[in-house]
Amino acid sequence: MMGTAISVERQEEEQEQVVVGGGGLSATVAVMGCAAMAVFYVAILYAPTLILRLPPPASYKSFLIRRFICAAISSLVSIFASALILPLRWHAPDVSSAFGIRFDHLWQALILPLSLTSLMYAGSFVQKCLHLLDSWEQHRNYGRNVTIEWISKVQDKCIDLLLTMPSNISVWRNYIVAPITEELVFRACMVPLLLCGGFSTYTVVFLCPIFFSLAHLNHILEYYFQKNRSLVKASMAAGFQLGYTVIFGSYASFLFVRTGHLIAPLVAHIFCNYMGLPTTFSRRAGMVSMVAFIAGSLGFFWLLFALTEAHAVPVTIDMDANSCKCFLWHQDSMIQIALIMTNKGHVLNMQSTLPQGNNKERR
Repeated sequence: MMGTAISVERQEEEQEQVVVGGGGLSATVAVMGCAAMAVFYVAILYAPTLILRLPPPASYKSFLIRRFICAAISSLVSIFASALILPLRWHAPDVSSAFGIRFDHLWQALILPLSLTSLMYAGSFVQKCLHLLDSWEQHRNYGRNVTIEWISKVQDKCIDLLLTMPSNISVWRNYIVAPITEELVFRACMVPLLLCGGFSTYTVVFLCPIFFSLAHLNHILEYYFQKNRSLVKASMAAGFQLGYTVIFGSYASFLFVRTGHLIAPLVAHIFCNYMGLPTTFSRRAGMVSMVAFIAGSLGFFWLLFALTEAHAVPVTIDMDANSCKCFLWHQDSMIQIALIMTNKGHVLNMQSTLPQGNNKERR
């Protein structure tokens, strides 16, 4: 009876294990790991020239391709290192789920964050619409058929874009390589590490962007040496870039924590790279663009939790017997819980209920 009671208590302790300290992962190790990944992500970009002593690239295209390879290596090394540090058992569903690489409820994680992000660009959309109206007015003044001309112009632009994208190295950098590698390192790897290190999710959302912004400090040297700017101007330009990388990094970390999907911050990253900074005011649009920007911003903050809560992007995890731990972020306390599955073929439908603003806890 005594042995049975002890075994039952041990089973209960295992099943109720709450990983606030990461199951042996200290906050110092988590921060040092994140800092090392951020430094490595930048340092490896200069490794071919400074360490391997390779000759400078002959063209801009070869220069970027070399950086693409370095960024890919950095991402793979960071994922492997994080998987070793995190309290994971080596099982494919566990490892991929911990890094937000999932394929369940993909359209919610894709469409809803994209719709939310687009609200911040309401002023930009208004400006583009007014520019389109100006184009229509010019066609009308020349006595042309506006509808046919516009459709033909849009069609030609779309075809040209599709044909030139595969060969445009800048497209690969801005919309494919940079977003994927940065989200893998600075969201998929760092967020689980910091959570396992005992940091609250609010702290993680604002701490991850610091590492993300520090990884852009190399732009000061690039502005200074390559673009021949003074140190003050280079610092101001880099400082401005650091500012909006912190803001976007916080938002991307928020999306990752709320949805548990890496695709959510990834699609937001690609969209923001394409759109650039939101238009707050333009001479052509006048107050209209400012009003649209304010309205879009209000809509953004109003729907920020609604479009990223549990029923919007539900979490479904399929685990086999004794499969490894999976990461969840739960309700207002934002505690990371390690669930140990014991039933064979058990399918767990989890409502990933992070802070719902003023919403009451769902039972």
